[in-house]
Amino acid sequence: MSRVTSRRGADVTSIVWLTSRPRGNVAAALRRCDVLPTLGHLGRKVRVCGIRTSWTTIGDGEFFCADCGGDRNYRRRTGRRRFTLLGVPLLGRGDTGPVVECAACHTHFGPDALDHPTTGRFSAMLRDAVHTVALAVLASGGTSSRSVLETAVHTVRAAGLDGCTEDQLVSLIEDLAADTGRYVADTTPYGAALAIELHEALEPLAPHLAPAGRESILLQGARIALADGPYTQAEREVLTTVGAALRLGEEDTARLMETARVAREGEMPGTPGGGTAAP
Repeated sequence: MSRVTSRRGADVTSIVWLTSRPRGNVAAALRRCDVLPTLGHLGRKVRVCGIRTSWTTIGDGEFFCADCGGDRNYRRRTGRRRFTLLGVPLLGRGDTGPVVECAACHTHFGPDALDHPTTGRFSAMLRDAVHTVALAVLASGGTSSRSVLETAVHTVRAAGLDGCTEDQLVSLIEDLAADTGRYVADTTPYGAALAIELHEALEPLAPHLAPAGRESILLQGARIALADGPYTQAEREVLTTVGAALRLGEEDTARLMETARVAREGEMPGTPGGGTAAP
């Protein structure tokens, strides 16, 4: 490096050297061993060793993701765990899984996550349950009362079957009565048929309903039964079967039936608290 002298005669060699040297901590590379873990080109830390899991997809479908809060696609996967050194897999460390991986948030769940119905499936199960309860009550109490049919149609439509009509319900009851070869004979009209239909529709749904939801289905059936007057013995038996299929205790079922009866009496004219006062 040549010596530079200013007009004032000052030696500025050191100044030139300071301003022309490379910027940054150039000594860091000398103090650091390049074989040690550093940050990769993506800014991620490179591990010297560890356990890595390689996943294999064995199935897929749609499920309810609790983390996303809605229906999502999933992949059912199994994994193999391996010991890695500098990113190279060396030794097997056993299998893991299976797991259910959400395709949206990539969260892993246990296989029992598939037991929860999707939102669409749950809505369909709920509609079928209310429809079956309405048919069972109509079959036990008869379809001759217009008020009963109107209440049943309103209940079924409120559950999501907007196209339900009185004629459709009556036709289904007649088909149930004619289907004598499908069920074992019972001493009460439609007894075995109704019990089977109710259990098939309600038992898969009950675990996914809160207690208030299960009680609501029973109350809807009770309102249909009370539309033309007090409970008949057959209607009581049907509602008891509904309560059992919904995992409600006998005391709870009786309490709900009484609650519906009191509420119905309060709505009727000529009774205390409902309409015209009794003379």
